[in-house]
Amino acid sequence: QVQLVESGGGLVQAGGSLRLSCAASGRTFSSYGMGWFRQAPGKEREFVAAIRWRGGNTYYADSVKGRFTISRDNAKNTVYLQMNSLKAEDTAVYYCAASRSGGYYGGDHNEYTYWGQGTQVTVSS
Repeated sequence: QVQLVESGGGLVQAGGSLRLSCAASGRTFSSYGMGWFRQAPGKEREFVAAIRWRGGNTYYADSVKGRFTISRDNAKNTVYLQMNSLKAEDTAVYYCAASRSGGYYGGDHNEYTYWGQGTQVTVSS
């Protein structure tokens, strides 16, 4: 069982930056593939970024490529999402998720077993 708690969301102006954190419980965090998803009002949850268990491989949605960076610190049981050059369309609730398959770092939400409660990111234009 893994519990995930996101933090770092807030209100920021367009062009600004935020860093989200996702703290995980459990001793086996380093064996999980991790991902970030987001859901805007009235829209379906969409994939943002993912990272393999050792952190050497990452994958991004086209909409955030070049602006967002996912990273992880297995010693701290934490995964991060650095978000730069934020746009109004990035406004959403952001969720982190854990996949039992440590080698997985894709965008299929069905591959993720554990989910956090989400943190709100609002970008004003």
